[in-house]
Amino acid sequence: RWVTPVIYFRRTATRDTELRGQKIKDGDKVVMYYSSANRDEDVFVHPERFDIARTPNDHLAFGAGQHFCLGSSLARLEIRMMFEELLKRFPNIELAGAPRRLRSNFINGFKEIPVRFAP
Repeated sequence: RWVTPVIYFRRTATRDTELRGQKIKDGDKVVMYYSSANRDEDVFVHPERFDIARTPNDHLAFGAGQHFCLGSSLARLEIRMMFEELLKRFPNIELAGAPRRLRSNFINGFKEIPVRFAP
């Protein structure tokens, strides 16, 4: 939940509501910034702290409700297996330079992460 691959999504309000004093009417277009939601101090204790064991961990990395990612279980399995194998084969992997981020207003991620596989 620390960072999400998608920075924001647009949605259409399906009913009138109010969020922190801001009125949102049925049909209004809204933008949801996932990085902000995933660091909401009303939801997370110490929201800026990186904590992989955080509980509860009500993040929005895979969306929510009818927009919840159907592939979330597969994604979690794949990333866990990838790190288990990588660290088993290369226990001394280390950064070999500064990572380069993607230049995008919509997609969050890295273009390059140079690593060195030490014996």
